[in-house]
Amino acid sequence: MSMSGAEYLASIYGTEKDKVNCSFYIKTGACRHSERCSRKHNKPQYSQTVVMQNMYVSQQNSAKSADGSHLANMSDHEIQEQFEYFFEDVFFECEDKYGEIEEMCVCDNQCDHLRGNVYIKFRREEDAVKAAEDLNNRWYMFRPIYCDLCPVADFREACCRQFEMGQCGKGGFCNFWHVKPISHHLKNLLARSSRSRYRHRTRSRSRSRERYTEKYEGKHEGKHRRRSRSRSRDRDRRDRRGRY
Repeated sequence: MSMSGAEYLASIYGTEKDKVNCSFYIKTGACRHSERCSRKHNKPQYSQTVVMQNMYVSQQNSAKSADGSHLANMSDHEIQEQFEYFFEDVFFECEDKYGEIEEMCVCDNQCDHLRGNVYIKFRREEDAVKAAEDLNNRWYMFRPIYCDLCPVADFREACCRQFEMGQCGKGGFCNFWHVKPISHHLKNLLARSSRSRYRHRTRSRSRSRERYTEKYEGKHEGKHRRRSRSRSRDRDRRDRRGRY
């Protein structure tokens, strides 16, 4: 039985056979050609997923901190600890303000269109729409947030399989997601906290913020004072400038 023209177009949508729509934009929410791409980037009006572009700045790739001072040498453990502080901070802030989160990941790619991208899939489309509208008016670590609704529905399809097996030959310049991993401890913490929040409408934040502040303000005070503030100063800054 032959397909109609509409059925055929629907069957090839987002695949390599689709000569009209950009398959990379549909699968990963980003394209290295950006607006110069010869194929269409159809930005969704409704989606469960948002992307915050280049939001995470890895200390491995940054010679200076946010205030311009040179960073002290940091071990892999310290870099991962700092990343998990960032991940937890963004996750809880977005879930508190906008709604239940199903998935969140951060890209560790080096290419401009994926580097530091934060993808969040909410349980409800209306929560994602609300987040995209509000986050564009907010700042994080002295930098504006650029947030859009994203066409990605299946995070697994966006991920690089070869990278997960340690075999990606393209390195950080691959056009599929190289997801920066978080520890099992943090995964369990986020899952428990999210369940508690939406089952009992209560949740207590972990002590990672206090651990981070004690460690980095104590160890690098003066060089990292603006990078790791106390909770009360974070709250004051949010009130004054609309940042986290």
